[in-house]
Order: sequence, then structure tokens, then C-alpha cells
Amino acid sequence: MFYRENGQFKTSYKSDQQIFPIAQDRWAIIALVAVAAIAVPMLFDEYMFRAIFIPFLILALAAVGVNILVGYCGQISLGSGAFMAVGAYMAYNTFIRIEGMPLILALLSGGFFATLVGMFFGIPSLRVKGLYLAVATLAAQFFCDWAFLRIGWFTNNNSSGSVSVSNLQVFGLPIETPIQKYLFCLAFLVVFALLAKNLVRGSIGREWMAIRDMDVAAAVIGIRPMYAKLSAFAVSSFIIGVAGGLWGFVHLGSWEPAAFSLDRSFSLLFMVILGGMGSIMGSMFGAAFIVVLPIFLNQFLPVLGSVVGVEISTATVSHSETMIFGALIVWFLIVEPHGLAKLWSVAKQKLRLWPFPH
Repeated sequence: MFYRENGQFKTSYKSDQQIFPIAQDRWAIIALVAVAAIAVPMLFDEYMFRAIFIPFLILALAAVGVNILVGYCGQISLGSGAFMAVGAYMAYNTFIRIEGMPLILALLSGGFFATLVGMFFGIPSLRVKGLYLAVATLAAQFFCDWAFLRIGWFTNNNSSGSVSVSNLQVFGLPIETPIQKYLFCLAFLVVFALLAKNLVRGSIGREWMAIRDMDVAAAVIGIRPMYAKLSAFAVSSFIIGVAGGLWGFVHLGSWEPAAFSLDRSFSLLFMVILGGMGSIMGSMFGAAFIVVLPIFLNQFLPVLGSVVGVEISTATVSHSETMIFGALIVWFLIVEPHGLAKLWSVAKQKLRLWPFPH
């Protein structure tokens, strides 16, 4: 009854094609954004912003990009960390080499260069798929790691490969405090998530899903596989590149190629799998799971040890955190293979009928 669609009639094409056609969805999203923008900055301290909220927002944005490629188009990619690195380093170069370059344009330019790299390494998808494509995109990770370490131009001739930025401003307003950084990242996530949600509902999104479900049948009905696959790589790489720029500029401030290692690619892929492939909201669920769970285990395990009278060292906490984290991922995939987005869908279905049992 809370989530009832009955009586919500559409009287125009415009109202029928809304991103959120159900009123409850619209009000819930507006309320969620309002709480995130107004209430969260007033309720939490700097540690929460630095350790949880800012990483969550940036990784959720990157997971949205990965989900477009993996979840909607069905192209397995292990080069997400490389695309984040391209976005970060190219945003850095445009920011320091072009005098007066605005921060937002620098981040978008990093996404543009990540798009070019993503389309180049997406060319093998025209001939191979599955694990073979995953290996091909893995080459992007190795190549970018080598390039940013060995080619001095990318790092402004810093031999260590480390770069740093400071004094960030947007429209004359400083981006220095954790709350300012949080709101800046939140704005990017909201805009790109809405754009991605609208994009996958259109003709291009339907082409991606047709290629994912059966590429031969999609080609038979007139869908161009080359256009669909490369466009998915382009859009996905652009969003991931912007997220990489935010990760370097806003979250880290100073970074090196190791910040965008293969582990980053795997964590983004896990976010999509756990959150739910083919779901924008699932990307955010998966990012929250990956970001919050290790911090929770790190705080919970010492408390549990003190309760049972066992002293747990820092090294033991670190190893236990990794093991429990991996075991929970496996268990969750066994219990709900379609991810957290499926649980959210089931909950909405129950709310359509509540309080009635059937």
C-alpha cells in the first residue's frame, strides 16, 4: 500500500517518459538527496567524511561506469583501475599545464582522455568476449601502470610517479574542508547517476542490453555490435575517468600509480556484482558494502576480542578482516546471486501489497 502504483495515470508522453515515473520513487530520491546534502554535513565529524562518505561517493560513481559496461552491455572488464588512472593523471596535466583551467573542466577532460583509452582497449570486444575480453582489458591495466611510471611527462618529470594538487577552487569557492569535498563529490554523483539512469532507458541502453543478452540476435534485428560495444566502453570509461580524477584530486590530494592498481579494478567489479548488475542503484549498494564493511570489521573485531577475553593484535585484525570480507562476499553471492538490487526490488514488491500477505 505504501508503494502503490494504482491511480497514477500518465496523460502525456513527457510524464510517461520520466526517469522516475512513480511518485513514491521521485519523492524518495528527492528526500535522499536532501538528507545527503543538508542533514549529513550537520550530523557527522571529519573522520566519517574522510574515511567513509567521500570514498563511497567516488567509488559509487566509478561503479556506475563499470555497471554500464559490465551490467548493461555484458562486456567483462578488468581495466577499470587503468581508466581511473588515466582520468586522474590527464586531469592533473590539463590542470597544471593550462593556466586558469577550471577544476570541473580538468576533471571532465580527464574523463575525455579515459574515453579515448577505453575505446582503444575496447576494440578487442568486437572479436572476443568473456574471459578473453577480460584478459584483453587487463592489458590496459599493465600498460597504464608502466606508462605512468616510465613516461615522465605524465607526472611532470617526477621520477617517483607521485603527483599532488592543492588549492582547489570551483567558481571561486575553495574545496578544502571534508564537508566541501563531500558536497562536491555528491554533486558529481547525483548528476552522473541521473544521466546514466536516463541513458540506459533510451535506445542506446536497449542496444546495450540486446548485445548483452544475445549479440547474434541483436545484429540480426539491425543493431550494430561495433557501435553498441564501443559506445558502452566510451560512456563507461568517461564516468570512470571522472571518478579517477575525483579520487586523486579530492580524496587523495597526492597519489602515485599504485593508487589505481589491479586491486582497484577487482574491487569495482565486486561492487557491481554484489550490488547487482544492470542496476544504477545496485552500484551504490555495492560501493557502500565494499567501503563500509572493512571499516566495520576493523572496529568490531577488537571489541569482540575484549568481550570474550582474547587480545587481538593489529596484524590479526587485518588478516581476519580480509578472510571475513571474502567469506561474506561468497556467502552473499550464494544466498542472493542477483545482488543487493534484487533485495531492494523484492522489498518494493512487498510494499506494494503491505499490510496484506499476498
